Amino acid sequence: MKFLGLVLPMWACSISLFSSTLVARPLTTVSTFFTPMFLAGKEPIPQFSSKMEAESPGIPEVRVVHHQDLNKKILIALVVASSLLGVLLLFLLCFWIYRLKNLKNSNDKNKQSFDAGKGLSLSPIMERFNSLRIAGKKDSVAVIEYQLLEAATNNFRESNLLGEGGRGRVYKARFNEKLLVAVKRIDDAGQSAEREFDNEINWLSKIQHQNIISLLGYCIHDETRFLVYEMMQNGSLENQLHGPARGSELTWHLRMKIAVDVARGLEYLHEHCHPPLVHRDLKSSNILLDSDLNAKLSDFGLAVTAGTQNRNVKLSGTLGYVAPEYLLEGKLTDKSDVYAFGVVLLELLMGRRPVEKMSPTQCQSMVTWAMPQLTDRSKLPNIVDPVIRDTMDLKHLYQVAAVAVLCIQPEPSYRPLITDVLHSLIPLVPIELGGSLRVA
Repeated sequence: MKFLGLVLPMWACSISLFSSTLVARPLTTVSTFFTPMFLAGKEPIPQFSSKMEAESPGIPEVRVVHHQDLNKKILIALVVASSLLGVLLLFLLCFWIYRLKNLKNSNDKNKQSFDAGKGLSLSPIMERFNSLRIAGKKDSVAVIEYQLLEAATNNFRESNLLGEGGRGRVYKARFNEKLLVAVKRIDDAGQSAEREFDNEINWLSKIQHQNIISLLGYCIHDETRFLVYEMMQNGSLENQLHGPARGSELTWHLRMKIAVDVARGLEYLHEHCHPPLVHRDLKSSNILLDSDLNAKLSDFGLAVTAGTQNRNVKLSGTLGYVAPEYLLEGKLTDKSDVYAFGVVLLELLMGRRPVEKMSPTQCQSMVTWAMPQLTDRSKLPNIVDPVIRDTMDLKHLYQVAAVAVLCIQPEPSYRPLITDVLHSLIPLVPIELGGSLRVA
């Protein structure tokens, strides 16, 4: 408004000045012409007029025309000047309104995007998270500032700890009332940890599937690395089966639904990714469950592209889930994931860990122990998890056991494709849970 206070008086003064010039200029011109005539000629006015008319009758008319042209030019100059000032004033007014509007929007955004407690701008990362979650963008992972993670996890306080794995700890992070995520903190500075970190970002930035965890962002702060995932409220399948609840929240149908979800995730990796992927570390702790117990595969640090049957890959994985040919000969194929899936299916069926300690020096493999009983229908019901025992149709139990036996075959060529496994399990899951079973 200050510049308006300066421009308006200037405009008014300019108009007044030009107006006074327009009025005064003709009078001044006429008076300067006639004054010498009165002083020099001593004759009365009538005689002078008649003499002038006789000697040069056209001169007065010419001079009148001259004054009119001059007045027109002054008038045109006044109109042009006024127009220019008007245009300038209008431009300045529009510019002022534009700046005022931008300033208001900027203040509103700043007000919304600052955390009242920490004074940290959350707007960019919030928009990034929303775009990833809603639009499902590929090849797009947000780079998050460390200060944001520190504030969202309350400086990585123990009360926000969700779990701990081989590579680091996982914390709950809250960015606002609606956005709750999980932050994996990796303190290991070794080359293998760095390679797995890069591998995780590389694959999960390209993969979008309902049964595969969503990576929302990452951060590198000094020697520490952070991965930000969507929140999975019910934790891991391992914790559900072997934690305090001991599988009590997982009914037979829910366990079959989880098995189908895992199979769908693997089918996507094996059949629909380009190039196809082998997860290489499928296990119950890497199967996460959301608030509706939908299962999603996580931890892609060891994932590799599928190759030939004889491809040699450095041995990695978890004891109890590793396929025999990979463990003994280093051969890795998609059938290695099928073997691990068979072990997870047995966990769901029996509620036992893949490897259990019998004594300080002796361990027992669940696969070795269960194999003879899985093929004996008279013994099979006795090895089922007590939580779900006698809650399923025996025909369905036999079918699940048969699928598990095929998946854990020592010879990879005897194992089915994950697509065949999926089609065998879908009829065992109720329609409302994503299968095709009609429950009476």
